[in-house]
Amino acid sequence: MLSLRQAVSTIVHDQSTNRVVTIHYANDSWSKEPAWTIPGGKAEEGERLDEAAAREVREETGLIVAPANLRLVHTIQVREGWDGQGPFLLSVFATTNWSGEPVNTEPAKHLQVSWSPVAALPMPMFPTSHAALRAYLDGGRGFSTHGWDEPADLRALVRS
Repeated sequence: MLSLRQAVSTIVHDQSTNRVVTIHYANDSWSKEPAWTIPGGKAEEGERLDEAAAREVREETGLIVAPANLRLVHTIQVREGWDGQGPFLLSVFATTNWSGEPVNTEPAKHLQVSWSPVAALPMPMFPTSHAALRAYLDGGRGFSTHGWDEPADLRALVRS
């Protein structure tokens, strides 16, 4: 029996400037070209999801976020992951409280870490990141899927 993998991501939202932290991901993943995403990654076995989300934000951006300041805003059930290793459940958190300034702490994996205006999110973007951001920003549904019912051409990166 295949166990369900857990992944996390975090929307770091500066409400005063209406910007979110984004990462320009360089490694091969859902795309053969660099694409944008939000901080995130795999939860380790036995790790609480809010702690995993705070850890991933720190590891990828240098920002310090307390798990207690994270709010679960979206869940995405993914049929096939970026790594070709099967399904996973993505828990997306949001925070408006952090310390530090975003920096590219993983230059071997990321081209850039920056604040992006919510009105002009950078593209192309990982489909799960885009879906989570849109749901959060639009106050939409707290659950979505990826790869289950979309036509194959919609499973690729979101470009606009």
